[in-house]
Amino acid sequence: MKKTTKLKSLLHSQKLEFLMEAHNGLSAKIVEEAGFKGIWASGLSISASMGIRDSNEASWTQVLNILEFMSDATTIPILLDGDTGYGNFNNARRLVKKLEQLDIAGVCIEDKLFPKTNSFINGQAHPLASIEEFCGKIKAMKDCQVDDDFMVVARVEAFIAGWGLEEVLTRAEAYRKAGADAVLIHSKKTHFKEIEAFMKKWNSRSPVVIVPTKYYTTPTSEFRKLGINTVIWANHNLRASITAMQNISKQIQKEETLIQVEDSIASVNEIFRLQNVEELQRAEKKYLPSTTNLIQPDKE
Repeated sequence: MKKTTKLKSLLHSQKLEFLMEAHNGLSAKIVEEAGFKGIWASGLSISASMGIRDSNEASWTQVLNILEFMSDATTIPILLDGDTGYGNFNNARRLVKKLEQLDIAGVCIEDKLFPKTNSFINGQAHPLASIEEFCGKIKAMKDCQVDDDFMVVARVEAFIAGWGLEEVLTRAEAYRKAGADAVLIHSKKTHFKEIEAFMKKWNSRSPVVIVPTKYYTTPTSEFRKLGINTVIWANHNLRASITAMQNISKQIQKEETLIQVEDSIASVNEIFRLQNVEELQRAEKKYLPSTTNLIQPDKE
């Protein structure tokens, strides 16, 4: 099954499905090995792994470079956090073209203005694009895709920007009519009430994706009761790796020895396994001549 078809199946599943964050080829492979059916290529995590802010400071081609490694390393579908589509409708439809070439299964775009501001940064304005402009962007993306199963997810940021339920519903419906394959309803509240209110009014018009980073104490059973299709665990591999690297760096700096840390971290052999070094070794035996057959230099 194509990766695009796999993602389409996840978004339309009658049972709750999950996407796990990854930000490079290694973390993507770890996500697949953990048993997840799909990957969220987080804009926050990718930018943070590059040491820059989540404000479109990385060019979209730099993001594509990372996505290529993620796609090559895995067999499960990747949904890209595509911010605002990196510009207007023309930038967004070119993005779709390049994503399809890399075997990325779909992209999620949000209805903010370029450059975007991360939704969880307090005290920052979150201006929204007009409904008409964003609908045109969605239409352009859907019109240019070659694979019918490539997914375009419309992320509604009206709750984030301080608007009420009616604006969220109006935007979600407009985006659905424009061709979005699913809507992602975002909230930064620590409770589930905004999402719950939306779901009760939405009536399953199209698949719904959520990101419960802030309302993480809500039982997953509540998501199932309301008929949510997909949950994204949006940044937790990055956050876990930051904690681990901070702790091990501090410990080694303090102790000036590896004696106490070596058994608590992944072995070098585990790195080799994740890199699939064994496949290269098998290929070398198959394709390289034996050392006895190598041409030797003339001896005078």
